[in-house]
Amino acid sequence: MIDRYYECVNAGDWDGWLKLFDEHFVMDEQLAGHLEGLEALRAAVAGLKQVYSRFQNKPRHVVIQGNQACVVSHLSAVSASGVPIEAEVANYFCVQDGRITYLANFHDTHPFAPILAPQSR
Repeated sequence: MIDRYYECVNAGDWDGWLKLFDEHFVMDEQLAGHLEGLEALRAAVAGLKQVYSRFQNKPRHVVIQGNQACVVSHLSAVSASGVPIEAEVANYFCVQDGRITYLANFHDTHPFAPILAPQSR
């Protein structure tokens, strides 16, 4: 499940990525805030497609124990306006019955200033 998550993200397979989540999942996302349910996630994906021209998230360290996982990764992206974004990220996952039920991510928000600036106006 965790490998598939990153395979989908790095291939830009957002439809495949969405299929990994439980219908009633919960996400605490550093930039998007608290999200609940697949409809909220679909809206977030639509935003990702508009904000980034390239988005890669490469795992560096993966720890899995039971139905929980933590992944430390490096995000390398390019904003729609061409500004590069590099950030270290940690994702925490809970998986139940083959679907992600909870996801939280943690990272420095400074590298994302190029995509956040238009939203603050």
